[in-house]
Amino acid sequence: HLAPYARPAARLFLPSAASGAGPVQRGWWDGMPTLPWAQSVQTAVSSRAPRQRGTHLPKCEHGLSVFPRVTVVTWNVGTAMPPSDVTSLLHLNTGDTNDSDMIAIGLQEVNSMINQRLKDALFTDQWSELFMDVLSTFNFVLVSTVRMQGVILLVFAKYYHLPFLQDIQTDCTRTGLGGYWGNKGGVSVRLSIFGHMVCFLNCHLPAHLEKAEQRKEDFTTILNMQQFEGRAASGILDHDIVFWFGDLNFRIESLDIRFVKYAIDNSILSQLWEKDQLNIAKGTWPILSGFQEGPLNFPPTFKFDVGTNQYDTSAKKRKPAWTDRILWKIKSPSAPHNPSGRRLSRNILTVTQLCYCSHMEYVASDHKPVAAIFAVQFASKADKPLVEIQVADEWARPEQAVVRYKMASYFHRSSWDWIGLYRVGFRHSKDYVAYVWAKHEDMESSMYQVVFSEEALPKGKGEFILCYYGNNYNSITGVTEPFQISLPTSEEASSQTDSSSASSEEEDNSTLVLLAPKSRSPSPGKMKQHRSRSPSLSKFQGLSLRPASHERGASRSPSPQSRRSPKGDIPSIHLTGGEHCGNPLGRADPRNLGLLPALRLETVDQAMGPRRASGDQGYPARRRSPTSPTASLVNLFSTSPKERRGSREGQDPLPAGVVLGTTDGRAAGTAH
Repeated sequence: HLAPYARPAARLFLPSAASGAGPVQRGWWDGMPTLPWAQSVQTAVSSRAPRQRGTHLPKCEHGLSVFPRVTVVTWNVGTAMPPSDVTSLLHLNTGDTNDSDMIAIGLQEVNSMINQRLKDALFTDQWSELFMDVLSTFNFVLVSTVRMQGVILLVFAKYYHLPFLQDIQTDCTRTGLGGYWGNKGGVSVRLSIFGHMVCFLNCHLPAHLEKAEQRKEDFTTILNMQQFEGRAASGILDHDIVFWFGDLNFRIESLDIRFVKYAIDNSILSQLWEKDQLNIAKGTWPILSGFQEGPLNFPPTFKFDVGTNQYDTSAKKRKPAWTDRILWKIKSPSAPHNPSGRRLSRNILTVTQLCYCSHMEYVASDHKPVAAIFAVQFASKADKPLVEIQVADEWARPEQAVVRYKMASYFHRSSWDWIGLYRVGFRHSKDYVAYVWAKHEDMESSMYQVVFSEEALPKGKGEFILCYYGNNYNSITGVTEPFQISLPTSEEASSQTDSSSASSEEEDNSTLVLLAPKSRSPSPGKMKQHRSRSPSLSKFQGLSLRPASHERGASRSPSPQSRRSPKGDIPSIHLTGGEHCGNPLGRADPRNLGLLPALRLETVDQAMGPRRASGDQGYPARRRSPTSPTASLVNLFSTSPKERRGSREGQDPLPAGVVLGTTDGRAAGTAH
């Protein structure tokens, strides 16, 4: 069952010393040795301490660690709908030896008409959904994504590498219409990969043969405008490795269209290379100094008749060109081989391109997609995760849902840190099944422990993974291997309960005692008078839960799923004043779900009465945006059927004449 998620064996490819080109096999490794830190954790408890996959990188003879594979894809989709299958485009069925560890996908001209953008504001766009659906089955998780109108960049990684991908930031630069329109420009995702700073830059530059200088100016603007927080790499070119790709729109100069097509038909593409504008610019533009590109051994990728592999037959008859490109740059050149046999510097980096090709089988656009596969060598600066998690091989009973973990001494923990339970094949960090807040008190031998409540645990059988989400890092900082959960389903549990209750009634039915339900909240403040800290609400620092008047001061569960409030005691959501009122975005948002059970149900008259009164006092009307708290409530009623079932599961349907109250006097389900 776990075959697709097991870490496959991989080959280490290095440039041949004899030929100077082409991959050559230098060694094998299994990728999963037991590490000293894992051994110490394993001896500390009787339960299994899972191997932290990706924490120990294979070593070559010179002491360099290896991040085996990075795949980069670029495609101008021409506002087309996604195809049914992108497996070949992502090189996912090429065998274990070509298995990638990271995949960066750059799209241009994604449909950004106003009606489509409104849909994408409420739902994930169709292209991102497609790639997440396909890649999750191959054990990839979405690390980060950024969109600027029709330009999208998505970065995926194998789940066991997630704890070593830190300092994730995004940026975008508009260059269309003098910088006011985002149809042209660049979007980027930067992150630290095992301690090395890497930037992925997806660009869509100006079109047409005569706009080469404009392309140069726009690329310079993108490089100068994009700045990141932190001292490690504030600018794009400050990163250790930069992958630059997209529809760069460089054309073939001088040559007649008939000669260009003749060279393509007769496979003499080398005669076109010297007239390619980007090849010319790499030798003359200082801004492109250091950028490298593999040989263009595939036909020009633009312009085709949509639905065919035939170059433009329209009245314009555009000359074929390599508009879609993938380049890379290393911050500093690698040091020469040290004959003394000493370990090379931990800052040495090398990038070897293993594949550079187009995919003619995709005909939805007038561009063909282009893909490249790289082997990246470096000395790992991080040999273990920030958080090490222990979990048993199987949870067969609710009391076995115990998680123990330890944090590195330099880990910057937060009260908003949480541990998520994910199904094997999860798509992104918010795609969890259940969560529990990370405890940072009651430390025993530097080991912490949390317990998942019985109500939060999934019923039935399945394979799951635990991830520690560090709020200060905005990323997953610890992960386990898959383990089994085998709990009875609701039908099985109800049948057992019925039989036990029947037997107890026969023994004693003389006295009835009303007991208050016990809270099983995963919050650290389970039995204390602590504030509510639901992951669903942490994003909205201007929101607070107000209980019913007779319940104020009582302990409340922070987890919407862990405890249901009795009817009439459901708290309502109110916007509070203060410094965060103008900025509803908070520190962590495990997922924008779970608000619905916390809403207060009111009749129309009850809802409108106090709000009319407040409106008479001169309160300004609130403007709702896709990121505002009230707009997020709208999103709850516009989610997929699965999410709607999850948020309303186990609740009575809304009675007639009942609306969901908001602070601005409008129904929360009102479209905006």
